[in-house]
Amino acid sequence: MEDNRKKKAVAYWLLAGVFMIMVQVLLGGVTRLTGSGLSITEWKPIMGALPPMSEAEWNTAFEKYKQIAQYKILNNQFGLADFKAIFFWEWFHRLWARSLGVVFAIGFIYFLVKKYFDKQMILPFVILFILGGVQGLIGWVMVASGLNDTSLYVNHIKLAIHFISALGLLCYTLWFALQLLVPKEKLAYNKRLHNFTLITIAVLVLQLIYGAFMAGLKAAIAAPTWPSINGAYIPDGIMQQSFIDHPINVHLVHRTLAYLLFTLIMFWFGAATKFAKERSTSLLFKARWWPFILVIMQVFLGIVTVLSAPKIVFGKVGTFEILAELHQLVAMFLLIALVINIYAVRKRVPTT
Repeated sequence: MEDNRKKKAVAYWLLAGVFMIMVQVLLGGVTRLTGSGLSITEWKPIMGALPPMSEAEWNTAFEKYKQIAQYKILNNQFGLADFKAIFFWEWFHRLWARSLGVVFAIGFIYFLVKKYFDKQMILPFVILFILGGVQGLIGWVMVASGLNDTSLYVNHIKLAIHFISALGLLCYTLWFALQLLVPKEKLAYNKRLHNFTLITIAVLVLQLIYGAFMAGLKAAIAAPTWPSINGAYIPDGIMQQSFIDHPINVHLVHRTLAYLLFTLIMFWFGAATKFAKERSTSLLFKARWWPFILVIMQVFLGIVTVLSAPKIVFGKVGTFEILAELHQLVAMFLLIALVINIYAVRKRVPTT
């Protein structure tokens, strides 16, 4: 009983970390949607926790921003007040990341001193801290890709890497918590359903990558129509353009993957329901509903977000930005739901 209590305490701390990572991803979305990501042109992991504290410091930060293409080409009408507005979101995004590190560090030290950890937990925690540090480094590499005389925004491929690595950190933390929370008798065993879930997650990850491409390339405004893409279901000249860099082609792939993912989850839900009915005490019995409900919500949000793209006002938070954030939030919930389900359905019964 004492061991279970300790494991639950550690698991709830990890789940708090999952929540904070989700908030961090959403703050990254707000930062991108408001065009704030390049407002801080330096990476100071320690000293950068504080914003400029005087008018002179604000002017120095603003002058550094004036040296990059985003200001020269896009925001040259900005005054200091405008700069402060976009600076806030990037600073808060970085501050939350620091806070996340502090929460994990303090919790780790507390549980270590209180001897809540067993030997099997130490290595996963070391990996967790390494992943967190790497994520911060990837974030700076992404920001640095836009700090030049030619780029208006960060590189969309590096944006996708930053986004997916954050979700990888989220899933790793969640998996760790599930190991401590879910008793073995709640697990089910079915190789075909396990593999089906794994394939569905792979398609979702690819879809999330293309969602990041959509965001980085501002592709929503390139085709703010549905069900067609600017009047055509298959745009002209798609084979003459890149499927990674061209907004219309990225839009086409993102939509196609959405239809594929929706279809997969409908079939997956049928297979999971058939299997779970015989195992009403398993985690799968309840968890199978979550991807089914969330994918319906996600498709709907994707459609209305695209249709609202003409309402984009750069630097402002309006209808499109709110819908885009909801779209991103539900995508994270969908990923979490599928990860819980693949945890719940194992490939084979353990031999020991």
